[in-house]
Amino acid sequence: MAERYSSFSSGSLPWFLQRVTAAFLVVVLAFHFFLLHFVNHASEVTFAQTTARMEEWGYLLTMVLFLLTATFHGVNGVYAALLNQGLTGTKKRVVQVVLAVAALALAAQGTYVALVMSGVM
Repeated sequence: MAERYSSFSSGSLPWFLQRVTAAFLVVVLAFHFFLLHFVNHASEVTFAQTTARMEEWGYLLTMVLFLLTATFHGVNGVYAALLNQGLTGTKKRVVQVVLAVAALALAAQGTYVALVMSGVM
């Protein structure tokens, strides 16, 4: 039987956060689909409706947390997959920097758009 291999040791912080973010994303994604595909059909959603939803603090906070959690979960997953493929040395460091910069840019831009749509900025 093949051995199980993971770049993150079971119980480490990245391993734990990957599981916690996955659980959070399942719940928030279900909320997102329910609200935007069953309550409001996607073809009927307007910019004004989106802005109105974003003006509600609970919705804004949920969507920003959704963005930040999905960003971490995705970047951490890509990094783990690359480590599992044997990434080491300088290439590993370059990938860390590129993924960190990409994650920070995505999180900053997404948060900025959310705050502008909510009327905070």
